[in-house]
Amino acid sequence: MTASERAIATAEAYSAHNYHPLPVVVATAEGSWLTDVEGRRYLDLLAGYSALNFGHGNRRLIAAAKAQLERVTLTSRAFHHDRFADFCTGLAELCGMEMVLPMNTGAEAVETAVKTARKWGYRIKGVPDNMAKIVVAANNFHGRTTTVISFSTDPEAREDYGPYTPGFEIVPYGDPTAMAAALTENTVAVLLEPIQGEAGVLVPPRGYLAEVRRLTEERNILFLADEIQSGLGRTGRTFACEHEGVVPDMYILGKALGGGIVPVSAVVSSREVLGVFRPGEHGSTFGGNPLACAVALEVIGMLRTGEYQQRATELGEHLHRELGVLTGGGAVEAVRGRGLWAGVDISPAYGTGRAISERMMERGVLVKDTHGSTIRIAPPLVITKEDLDWGLDQLRAVLAT
Repeated sequence: MTASERAIATAEAYSAHNYHPLPVVVATAEGSWLTDVEGRRYLDLLAGYSALNFGHGNRRLIAAAKAQLERVTLTSRAFHHDRFADFCTGLAELCGMEMVLPMNTGAEAVETAVKTARKWGYRIKGVPDNMAKIVVAANNFHGRTTTVISFSTDPEAREDYGPYTPGFEIVPYGDPTAMAAALTENTVAVLLEPIQGEAGVLVPPRGYLAEVRRLTEERNILFLADEIQSGLGRTGRTFACEHEGVVPDMYILGKALGGGIVPVSAVVSSREVLGVFRPGEHGSTFGGNPLACAVALEVIGMLRTGEYQQRATELGEHLHRELGVLTGGGAVEAVRGRGLWAGVDISPAYGTGRAISERMMERGVLVKDTHGSTIRIAPPLVITKEDLDWGLDQLRAVLAT
């Protein structure tokens, strides 16, 4: 057996099979490239589902982490530490908001948003106790906690986990008429991904987010934007909502906020909304820890320059031009996305998304399938045009065979 085969066999024997990873065992990584335990190199066109927007081993982020590791890594929120205030201030300013509630994972941030909206609904809006409703979209992906999968429409994410948490209504994504019909006096929030990543990088019809914003403002309902995958530069703007000039009541952030080094998430909103919390009502031992804050502060500083948003815009336009050409050859049925983010629907005649991903891996490129026939492309924002073109050449070669 090879070193990779031994590692995979051991992992299969000793870990729960809740994932089906591609058969590659990564040992080192830098920028947009990964190297496996046998020394083979692979171009990363997934970037940890946007957690690695700034690439593997980003020197600025590694330096910030190393410096903080020598100082203090955890105090819990029982005490203040000297990076917390700067992190909260910086993130609030980046978002154009007033307050920050830090957590660790994206799912925790979504749970925090749900709890915040309900508490706001009871304390500020005046919804009767236990009557709060949150409207969500079909085909959403907001995490895997019990509450979050309660409003999932994906059988794989939902089956065998009941009883489910009540209080959610699901409407079709991109349908403002259905959204308007679902809103009632007890609706406290609408929770949406501005672009649905796990569903295949689905971009809603133009004007949809703006209409949701209008409806929620008109009816005193919070608009919660889950920008965990779409935010922090991925689409060519700091936030995907900006493409429609929309400012939600809350940004839900994660993934790239930790620079691919540590898990960092947060909800960012106004004083009226986040001001509903009192000591002891919500928290996390690791949320807002010194190491997380140090790395996230560097991420915030990098995004302030606009460099990464510009790269995502320019390289994204190139990516979508090149992918668009493939739709005329029969192998690719559709391409969707925005910025350096694309969902590519493969014709079943050419293979499943998994099969295409495996064949890409054999040619030194890593992508990931979703929902059977779709592959997702989301390279680090630091990728060079030359490397991106080489990766696209491998896709063309795979589809030509």
